Amino acid sequence: MTTSHPLTQDELKALVGQAALQYVVPGGIVGVGTGSTVNKFIDALAGMKDQIRGAVSSSVASTERLKALGIPVFDANEVESLAVYIDGADEIDDHGYMVKGGGAALTREKIVAALASRFVCIVDESKLVAALGRFPLPVEVIPMAAHHITRRFAALGGAARVRMKDGQPLLTDNGQQILDVTGLTIADPLAFESEVNQWPGVVTVGVFAHQKASVCLLGTAQGVVKTFTY
Repeated sequence: MTTSHPLTQDELKALVGQAALQYVVPGGIVGVGTGSTVNKFIDALAGMKDQIRGAVSSSVASTERLKALGIPVFDANEVESLAVYIDGADEIDDHGYMVKGGGAALTREKIVAALASRFVCIVDESKLVAALGRFPLPVEVIPMAAHHITRRFAALGGAARVRMKDGQPLLTDNGQQILDVTGLTIADPLAFESEVNQWPGVVTVGVFAHQKASVCLLGTAQGVVKTFTY
């Protein structure tokens, strides 16, 4: 698809949301992520809701949107595996490694991604980076460990701050806090994810390297580009 005028970011999100439908397996249950781009996919998915059994959702917000459109939502514990998980990213590199968690759903997103045979990432071209670290890295933490983990990131050259909402620490759907870490360049995402996940008090780090994207659908001025398939 090409247009005579530059597409807005919202239009790019709608394009990739629609394009992701081709990866939905008829008769199956689809893993559904969280965020503004995924909302476009959910809206598109409503058009084929009679062809699927339902979805497993990574957030309360996505669950509510799916149910409002008449799409059944299963608990993750009710399924053994998923053919595909479709979600956005805050950053993605050309290896399929991602930073996620801008919407504070990273832990549940990683759980659903781990159930899926294929991760289809849907993003606009502004999210493609040469190296992870430009977007503040979200880390879900148990509140009593927040200061300790902040000091550990400082030793790596990163500045961590508790994410706030309405003057109070934002709480995730799991009742935990988010640290947003700036000043990092993540040269080895696999090793970084493994290390930080071992720190006491870390629930989940927002680097998705062990659950990386197998397909990236990139919204560009020229339309949707499939940048890689693993």
